[in-house]
Amino acid sequence: MSASPADGPTRLAQKMARLIRTSGPMTVADFFAMCLADPDDGYYRKKEPFGAAGDFVTAPEITQLFGEMLGIFVVQAWHAQSEPRHVRLVEIGPGRGTLMQDVLRVVTRIAPSLAASMTVHMVEMSPRLADIQRQTLRDATPAITWHETLADVPGGHLFVLSNELFDALPFHQFVAEGGRFRERVVALDQDGRLCFARGAGSIDPAMLPQDAATQPDGTIAEVAPAREALMREIAARLRADGGVCLTIDYGHTTAGFGDTLQALRAHRFDDPLAAPGEADLTSHVDFEALAKAALSEGAYIAGMAPQGDFLLALGLLERAGRLGAGKSLEEQAAIQSAVERIAGSGEGRMGELFKVLAVTGTPVDLPPFARPQAAGASFVDRTGRRGHHRRA
Repeated sequence: MSASPADGPTRLAQKMARLIRTSGPMTVADFFAMCLADPDDGYYRKKEPFGAAGDFVTAPEITQLFGEMLGIFVVQAWHAQSEPRHVRLVEIGPGRGTLMQDVLRVVTRIAPSLAASMTVHMVEMSPRLADIQRQTLRDATPAITWHETLADVPGGHLFVLSNELFDALPFHQFVAEGGRFRERVVALDQDGRLCFARGAGSIDPAMLPQDAATQPDGTIAEVAPAREALMREIAARLRADGGVCLTIDYGHTTAGFGDTLQALRAHRFDDPLAAPGEADLTSHVDFEALAKAALSEGAYIAGMAPQGDFLLALGLLERAGRLGAGKSLEEQAAIQSAVERIAGSGEGRMGELFKVLAVTGTPVDLPPFARPQAAGASFVDRTGRRGHHRRA
């Protein structure tokens, strides 16, 4: 398959073509990373991805209720861990800062002693997005510090939040062929346009889900070492300093097979090869792989659930009712629509497609989840097998 936009290849597509002619085909992981983070023409370097004017809408941009529920979770997690002092509240990949704004409003209101003793840290690689976050959070308390990496965040008890972070990290694809899985690459077709092809590299089927050897030719497997590495880094910090990480993203809870590479442009799905640098690229997150990465560092899985179940257990409906009290019928309808969007099921809704994973450095009962799983425990899927749903 090959593609190019109607007005010709983008600047980044032209740059990729030159690289491929010089160095040979690039892996899907390299293509993905270049599309999003190229210093000159990467999507996150120059585009405004969020909101109605961007290419997609995240839950914090849909309604303040999403961030408020996460604020309640932070306070409950703080109580569950015996109210540690000097908490480092960290968000990785903070978007426009909307989520943290809503979280801080709730924490300050219902747990003032936590707000008074904690510090807030935003981990953001994009200077442009960091500037937007500073504007959003200009009146926030406590004071906020920005960092380029998690390693730059000072030591201390961590509360880490991430929403739609891991889907933006690179991943590799492999294609079944004759009992092997060969790496999928981006090459040039006979007309010099970007196309998918099969490269010389391969992966041992033993490194894939158990039924890899029986998959028919053409089956695609996705492997994301960069995502697992970040989760291991977070888990190691939690083990060393204590704390909890709450990760929310869309994906599947059981490792499987399938092509989940997607491109979003102006709220529409696009060919991933059509306009490099102009469209957001994403793929479904393998939560089983993230959980196993955390367990490998000795951390604990405090719980995993569909986003809808998680938000409802935290009191989403009750808070929505209070928010809508005394408002007009139109405003109440908008609140109800937002609740259905972030917690409901079906096309265009996030409640089932998005998953929530909580990781802790020590075993702790963490509401609204059940008892934690430790390293060596069997991984139990409570939320259904891998699907091929598209981003909301």
